[in-house]
Amino acid sequence: MDETEFWEIIDSTREAAEGDPEDQADLLVERLVQLDPEAVLDFARHFEARYNRAYRWELWGAAAVLLGGASDDAFDFFRCWLIGQGRKIFEGALHDPDGLADLLDDFDEEVDGDAEDLGYAADEAYEQLTGLVTPDLGLPPQTSEPEGTPFSFEDDAALAERFPALWERFGPG
Repeated sequence: MDETEFWEIIDSTREAAEGDPEDQADLLVERLVQLDPEAVLDFARHFEARYNRAYRWELWGAAAVLLGGASDDAFDFFRCWLIGQGRKIFEGALHDPDGLADLLDDFDEEVDGDAEDLGYAADEAYEQLTGLVTPDLGLPPQTSEPEGTPFSFEDDAALAERFPALWERFGPG
């Protein structure tokens, strides 16, 4: 499976789910079980590689603005959600996290920003197909610290300064 096919699967399941992350995860499993196990592992590698690429302080800060704070787990689930939004939004967010203000049509923190189940869809599909747990994907592990320079997500003034467009559109108040 190449990168284009990976993103086509992400896009088609998101569109069919009308943006609902839980429905997208269910549809993703349904779509992946139609493939052979090796293709599912390829999909899992693409997903995991992007998930690891998104482990960045700047993106975590953007998630904190959108979610009104972001714990370790919340940021993990946010990265899954971000992949689920498709290539344009994912790559745009990595390039310029504040640019999410322009890339996102809307953001409802009750529904959006949390797609934990997307992160398990390939594992579930592989297990349904083979009866086995997903083997090691052969990718380098996620770094112990996010890429970039750490900063505090507790300082609203600093977040507003660092992410002016996101703060204006989605920040508190």
